[in-house]
Amino acid sequence: MNDPVTRVDAGFMPAWGVRYFPRCGGPRGIAPSEVEVIIVGTVTPDMMFPSTACLVQDKIGAKGAWGFDVSAGCSGFVFALQAGVKMVESGAHSKVLVCGSDANTRMTDYTDRAVCIIFGDGAGAVLLEPSEDGDTGVIDHVAQIEGIGGQYLYMPGGGSLNPSTHETVDQKMHYIHQDGKNVFKYAVKKMAEMTERILEKNQLTGKDVDCFIAHQANRRIITATADRLGMPMEKVIINIDRFGNTTAGTIPIAMQTAVEEGKLKKGDLLLIAAVGAGFTSGASLLRWAF
Repeated sequence: MNDPVTRVDAGFMPAWGVRYFPRCGGPRGIAPSEVEVIIVGTVTPDMMFPSTACLVQDKIGAKGAWGFDVSAGCSGFVFALQAGVKMVESGAHSKVLVCGSDANTRMTDYTDRAVCIIFGDGAGAVLLEPSEDGDTGVIDHVAQIEGIGGQYLYMPGGGSLNPSTHETVDQKMHYIHQDGKNVFKYAVKKMAEMTERILEKNQLTGKDVDCFIAHQANRRIITATADRLGMPMEKVIINIDRFGNTTAGTIPIAMQTAVEEGKLKKGDLLLIAAVGAGFTSGASLLRWAF
């Protein structure tokens, strides 16, 4: 097993809506000016540019910080987390704020029952710092993209290919388009594959995991993965019934849920995983820091 080198503190939890950003405080009690990098996983930025990271930096007063957005659909937080981890591991930075934030109701067609009952708005964030004791922190990460999946979950309008016009609005090209059957089939397969891959890579099984947080897209996908790993449901966090699918926001929000429910404590082995538009997928192993 790799030694954990980056501590994760859920010190910024949760902020609702893409326009309501994480507040500083929480377990670390640090000043915004101490944040060095801001990475935001989102597919619903306020605008094409500037980046949401710029807006977060300004609103929380993180003077001197730099940052950027990560577009990976529902895997946005997992991808952004790993980018932040590598910055800390390299020694380049000691405080990296990683956010997952999406306002999906802004791009939901409420006449499309296959989509509108699923998605919600939400955000959460974690602070990454060098591990002090070597026993807590991020252990390992796996990720993958398969671009062929782009045809099954996407928003066709608003980019340079289909810029906004009366025609694109009339054709509802600025809403989420999803082939639910194909997305579900892929997500069930890939979620199990990625979680098994990272556990096997670290000579672990589902029985070694204290807490499993999957992207909250579908309860059946989560339970199918837990069954495949041989994990009891009391170790699995599910809050989609309360918050819906908040895309990149689901995992950090679920971290807060796990802490509040007493299912995630210092030293616990945490497995997180996501599958998203693209297709994108990723999983991380963490030893919880507080």
